[in-house]
Formats: sequence, structure tokens, C-alpha cells
Amino acid sequence: MRIAIAEIAQETDSFSPLVTDLSDFETYGLFYGAEVIKRMQGVGPIGGMLEVVAEQNEPVELVPIVRAWASAGGTIKAETIELLLGRLLSGLREALPLDAIFLSLHGAASSEFDDDVEGYVLEAVRGVVGDDVPIVCPLDHHANVTKRMLRCANVLVAHETQPHDPPATGRKAARMMFGMLHGTIRPTKAWGKIPMITPQDQFLTSQGPMKEWFDLAREMERRDKVLDVSPCPMQPWLDVAEGGWSVIVHTNDDEALAQSLADEMAEKAWELREQFWMSERVAPALAVRQAMEAESGLIILSDTGDSVYGGAPGDNTVVLRELLHQQPTDIALVPIIDPEALGAAMTAGVGSTINIELGGKVDNFFSQPVGVTAKVAATSNGVTVNLADRGICDLRRTALLEVGNVKIVVLDHRSFAINHPVLYMHLGLDVSAAKMVVLKTASNFQFFRQWSKAVIRVDSPGMTQSDLTAFDWKHLPRPIYPLDALEGWR
Repeated sequence: MRIAIAEIAQETDSFSPLVTDLSDFETYGLFYGAEVIKRMQGVGPIGGMLEVVAEQNEPVELVPIVRAWASAGGTIKAETIELLLGRLLSGLREALPLDAIFLSLHGAASSEFDDDVEGYVLEAVRGVVGDDVPIVCPLDHHANVTKRMLRCANVLVAHETQPHDPPATGRKAARMMFGMLHGTIRPTKAWGKIPMITPQDQFLTSQGPMKEWFDLAREMERRDKVLDVSPCPMQPWLDVAEGGWSVIVHTNDDEALAQSLADEMAEKAWELREQFWMSERVAPALAVRQAMEAESGLIILSDTGDSVYGGAPGDNTVVLRELLHQQPTDIALVPIIDPEALGAAMTAGVGSTINIELGGKVDNFFSQPVGVTAKVAATSNGVTVNLADRGICDLRRTALLEVGNVKIVVLDHRSFAINHPVLYMHLGLDVSAAKMVVLKTASNFQFFRQWSKAVIRVDSPGMTQSDLTAFDWKHLPRPIYPLDALEGWR
């Protein structure tokens, strides 16, 4: 049994001023050939797939080709996609004949020349391997599922939870793949496209309407002949021609059942549409005041408008400015990306006091630089850490700036570590001693779970803000809820 393995994954924020190029993929892990298997043990969907391979009772020959993962960011440069796709296609041609392809994708990637990157990649892959080779794709459940993706892939399986568990998605997709190859199942898929977009506020699957919708999917999977039900609430900042929520259903050779369940899931999402727009966001000034007045820490201040995991630049200063203004009497931890300010801190050296303009250089539409007089308390360069299922992360250069009790860690690039305690700990800070921490994410709070006492969602403006009506939508299909009046999802 001969199976090719590959991953090309990125989540695009259409409203971000950033442009994603090859360096972004290199930052998060760009591997070729045998290095894919070596580096992806336990990491991401490929890591989950490798676990299932180890369970097989027959020899499985793996042909690893490329692993390219760039997290979230701006639109992908054309030459970057062409380079990565070229490596994938040449690897597939050399690997033929194949019994299957395990191709990990995100589902919400957009490039300069094609706003449906996953559909573009799948179509090209199908052109190389023909119609008879199964293509199995684990996806992020914030994917935008398109007709081209459905036509070219045999199986599309999305994450079951937010925060995500990518290895679990890989295991689920791989087990379906081996079921196909052994002839024990015949996955038949159907889908429903739901004309709606919603903000990120209700995206956690552990509570609220999203839990209700995802719980229905899990209940359906317990029914006879149902293999997978994948709800896909598209990430909120993707302005593309086929944009909108969707659901994919796989049954064991029962197309009518698959379509019936897809329709039921779509109808459920539509019934809950107003609940998905409910919000507990708090204005920045009030959010900081509430955190300061809380009886105990650690209080997470979720900087929703500058979610690096959603594609924002990470240099928005709205929350930082408010912290500096209110001068907390307890320790507040804040990350910000600013290579220029970082360079000044590194040049000045530990123990120096510097006057700099911090942040607001990329996101200078929703925020402006903040002038600070800060002590350079610590610096680091080249620290590499293992972030569990996210793999190896190179922090490169960082500096700790102190302005009273506000402890600001400055990074020179968009790193997954920006919302991880290691960012502070590697510079000598004790996270348990802090009263509040600013996280540039709207839902990935799990890394601070052992200290966190509460989460306050800050209604910060920015490239990932929750007020979706503020954006200039140019490509989204219309009509769509809530930008237009609609009587039903059909």
C-alpha cells in the first residue's frame, strides 16, 4: 500500500495588509521529503495520520513530499503558491503509482490569482493522479468549502473542536482513508452551503450556539451509516466569491442520507444565526478597568481586533495604549510585533532606558504608534522551543520592555508563541505573578488555562475585529446574512 503525504495550509485574512510569501511558511515549518515524517510526529493532521499508519496490520509505504504551513496571514503571493504546488506535483509524478493521497489543507486560503487555493491545488493534484486515486483531506473547520474542492477530493474532514485538535482530525481522516482502501467503507459525501457570515465571538465549541451545532454533528455520527459530519463556520475575514458557512457529510454509500443530514445541519445553523451574533465584548477602557478591579488573576484580555492567529499583524496598540493610560498597580503582560522598536532595544542593551514609538506601523489604520519611555529588562536571540502539537518554534529575537507594571515583550515576527506563556517565561517572567495578560487571539486561551481566572473580550478595532459590517466586502456572494435580508438559507 503506497500513500503520498503532503500539507499546504494557510488561513487568509482578506482585510489584512500583510502579504504571505515563502518566508511565512519557512517560519512555521517548511519541510520536504523524509524530513516531513521526521518533524511531524505528533504534530498536526499529518502527525495524527502517522499514528493511524502505525496501527495497520500490513506494510504501508509512505511517500512524504512537502509540508508547508504558514498559520494565518494576508493574501498569498502567486509565486509562493506556484513554487509549493510545483514541488507537490513533481513529487506526485515521481511517486506514481499511488494507492491514496493524504493531503492536509486549511480550507480558507486565498492567493493573488485564485481566491480558492484549496480548490486550485486539489484540481491540479487530480490532474496528475487521475480519477481513481483517493484524495483524503483533513481541513480546519473554519474552511470555506467550494464546489471545486468537493469535486476533486474524495473525503474532506474538518476539526471537531475550537480550540482545534489537528492530530485528532488527521486520525479521523486517515481511518476513513484506510477504510476506503480496505473496501470496508465507501464514503459518499453531500454538502450544504449556508449564506451567512458571523463574527468570532461565538466560535468556541464548548459553549453557546456553536456547541449546540457541533453537538448535533457528533450525535449524527452515532447514527447508522454516518461516517463524518463536518460543520464549517467559515473564518470571518475571508472575502471570496464562494464565501459562506457550509457543512460536509460523509455516509457509507448512502447519498440520500448524506444530503438529508447536510440539509438538517444547514437548517440548524440558520435557526441559530442570531445567536451566533451575540457578543460579550467590552470597550478597551472598561475591559482594562475590569481586569484591574478583579479580585484575583490571571485575567485574559482577548485583543479580538488584532488576532495574530486570525491573520492580523500583531502590532495594534489599542489595548496597550489603554494599559499605559490606566497604569495598573499589578503586573500586566503584553505582546507586540515591532522589528524597528526591537532593533532599538537590542542596540541599547539590557538595563538601558529608551524612548521609542511602539507598534501601529503595519496596522496604522485602526491604531497608531504609542510613545513610551521603557527600561530594556531582558533580551533573547535564537531561542527554539517545542510547542507540543504545533512543533518547533524559533522565537528569533525578542526584548522585554518595562513601563511600570506593564511588561511588554516585543517580537520581530508573527510567531505562534505570541499567545503562549513561553514568550514571557523565556525572558524570566513569572506568569503566575501577573494580574492580566493580553492575548492576540479571540479563542486560543488554552495555553494559559492553569493560571486563568477569567476572560474579557476586548472590543478592539483591527484587521480581525468582530464588527464585520465595518469591512468593505467586494467579492462575497450576495445576498448573505446579515448584510442582506434573507428569508431562508436555501
